[in-house]
Amino acid sequence: MTAVVPVSRPEESVAPDPQRRRRSTAFAGGNPLVYGIALVVVAATLAPVVYAVLGGFRSNAQLASDPVSLPDPWVLSNYTNVITSSSFWRFALNSTIVSLITTAVVVVFGIMAAYPLARYTFKGRESLFLVFVLGLLFPLTVAIIPLFLMVRDLGLTNSVWGVALPQAAFALPMTVVILRPFLMALPKELEEAALLDGASRIGFFWRILLPLSGPGMVTVGVLAFVASWNAYLLPLLVLNDPASQTLPLGVAGFSTEHAQDTAGVLAFTSLAMIPALVFFLTAQKRIVNGLQGAVKG
Repeated sequence: MTAVVPVSRPEESVAPDPQRRRRSTAFAGGNPLVYGIALVVVAATLAPVVYAVLGGFRSNAQLASDPVSLPDPWVLSNYTNVITSSSFWRFALNSTIVSLITTAVVVVFGIMAAYPLARYTFKGRESLFLVFVLGLLFPLTVAIIPLFLMVRDLGLTNSVWGVALPQAAFALPMTVVILRPFLMALPKELEEAALLDGASRIGFFWRILLPLSGPGMVTVGVLAFVASWNAYLLPLLVLNDPASQTLPLGVAGFSTEHAQDTAGVLAFTSLAMIPALVFFLTAQKRIVNGLQGAVKG
């Protein structure tokens, strides 16, 4: 008896789903609506920065006659007056010191807090991590008055430590939330192999975990540096001495003293925001890598 082998007919084959094909084509070529929204967001974000930078190259008469045109002629004196001013460099130095201290404290204490929460198993670990998560819901502005009273009682007014330490404390919740899943994503086989080779928990932390956690630490460090550089409210309350004030306070003071010099104010503001902007753009790839590691974890 001969076996009958079924033969599939062309009309019986499953036809591709047109809707699925359209979706795949849209993802492959890009959705024009998404690109349009992205361009609008980019334009809205960069427009004030570009306007401030170009406005610094114009005179007050040009700004009054045509506020949105290009400089004609280009005026360099606004920027040279700011660069040659000793007060600007004093403000910039103070901001740099405060931001570096804040960044160092955030990275060091953040990785030390995230390590046991990620790699150790103990009772109450998730509850302790929840405390850091709840810290994200408690902004610095809510506690600004009692925080100022505490800084004053400790004698840290007009000191970089009076600004850097509170900023670092309020940046730690975000730091731990980012670093913990990043550290949890590291293979446990590495730790087991290190322990078999005679390394202690602390030795594994210093020799293996820290080098592998570079992208995550760079991410939280850059975020802490930029936030500290742009901070205004806490330095306004703590730093009363003009010699210890930071750049945001310097911009506010310069704007008040030279209210009629709009072009000079734009030049001062542009130079004040350039360092943090350049620092952020330089490390943006490491920030993306660090956040991707945190999401995967």
